[in-house]
Amino acid sequence: MTDQEQKEEDIKGPEVPPAEEGKEIGAWERLLGCTWKTPLGFFGVALTTVSITLIVLGLIGHLSGLIANHYFAIFTFLFLPAMMMFGLCLIPLACYLRRKNWFKDSLINAENLKIDLGDKHHRKGIVLFLVLSVINITILILVAYEGYHFTDSSYFCGVVCHEVMAPEYTAYKRSPHAKVSCVACHIGPGAGWYVQAKLSGLRQVKAVIAGDFSRPIPAPVEHLRPARDTCETCHWPEKFQGKRVKEFISFTNDNQTDPNIQEISLHIGGRNPVTDDFEGIHWHVSRDIKIEYQPLDEKRTKIGKVKVTRPGGVTEEYTLKDEPTEKGVTLQWRTMDCIDCHNRPTHVYDDLERVVDFGLYSKKLNPEIKGIREDSIAVLKIEYTSRDEATEKIVENLLELMAKRHGKDFVAKHEKELAGSGSFLLEAYLNNVWPAMKVTWGTYRQHLGHQNADEGYGCFRCHDDEHKTKFGKTIRQDCNMCHDEPK
Repeated sequence: MTDQEQKEEDIKGPEVPPAEEGKEIGAWERLLGCTWKTPLGFFGVALTTVSITLIVLGLIGHLSGLIANHYFAIFTFLFLPAMMMFGLCLIPLACYLRRKNWFKDSLINAENLKIDLGDKHHRKGIVLFLVLSVINITILILVAYEGYHFTDSSYFCGVVCHEVMAPEYTAYKRSPHAKVSCVACHIGPGAGWYVQAKLSGLRQVKAVIAGDFSRPIPAPVEHLRPARDTCETCHWPEKFQGKRVKEFISFTNDNQTDPNIQEISLHIGGRNPVTDDFEGIHWHVSRDIKIEYQPLDEKRTKIGKVKVTRPGGVTEEYTLKDEPTEKGVTLQWRTMDCIDCHNRPTHVYDDLERVVDFGLYSKKLNPEIKGIREDSIAVLKIEYTSRDEATEKIVENLLELMAKRHGKDFVAKHEKELAGSGSFLLEAYLNNVWPAMKVTWGTYRQHLGHQNADEGYGCFRCHDDEHKTKFGKTIRQDCNMCHDEPK
């Protein structure tokens, strides 16, 4: 064969054997045949087939509970569907490129595609195409549905980004909201906030992969959805709660056996069904009242101006003199809601001394052992380099401190009891401290009450007798406004 004949043969394309004796090869047969004869088309078909097979197996494993690994779920619900769609796109692309003579064996001389329903081969092709399309769409719908629920699960939020979310997820699992999904509070109902959260999640995934994320996670959370769209889907501030008694139990290093129990009657309030007035602490979030404020720092521990709008539109503005704004903070008005007091409603971390006092009160720490409160606090205050180091040394450190205080014979005699106390301290440490994330005792504090008022947390941010209107009216620091002695 001459070179000229070889070129003509290349232009015509390869001979495709007819499906039936004496039948002319049409454009459909040539098009489908060319899909398998290009590397790109073959790769698309193979990728789609393998992805669909693995997706089906993954769905079976996930729905049956045989496989419960988060990496496997990510592979099944995120990676494989993307590969399946990519493979499906490659198949028509390969046909188009071959038809445009991008490959040596092209269809440049093929006639236009025609669908003839009177031709049984065309009918079979169309039926096959529809069946495969229905199967593919069904699989994609199933995996999208399961993937949606997986990415909205608390398990996904807490376990996939393990290093970042480990502190928050651990606190969440032992919180009053442990049965409430993360998305119920962080996203809430509606497609708009869902899309916004997922787009924000892409930025967070990038930060996790690059290791460029804040340690610890900043609080309060920026751009958190208003509490009236989330918290109040379950909680109802208008409901009258009246008074609730709360106990505060504490010990001292000199007195480990007789607890100081202080009972306070909190005026939770709500809308009084008798007077129809909104009373108590929940007055701050009454629908009849709008409270706005300007935080002077990122943590909202310093409050500048406060604006109170009462029924009828009457507004009072309280200002604080000579209080500077933290560098980098832009003054903005924020409408007060539940989160401004209940800033740790789910991710609650323990106070160091309170957790030790709880150990004494519950007898998990033997109050009869002199000095155990002081030594327990000292053990928990040690800055361990990692949680693994703490696991290895906390019990040992407690025994060493007890030995210095009482002697080795005392420790040998009470070793089992002291080891149990050390295990309690270790559990408390692992529930509250993550050195890698720079989360330690006191990193996250609550605004409820005023136990940490010296650090800027709690009610006294506003109720300080220093926020005044231009007429001299102040935001009072009157104890009886919020609580009194139980009767």
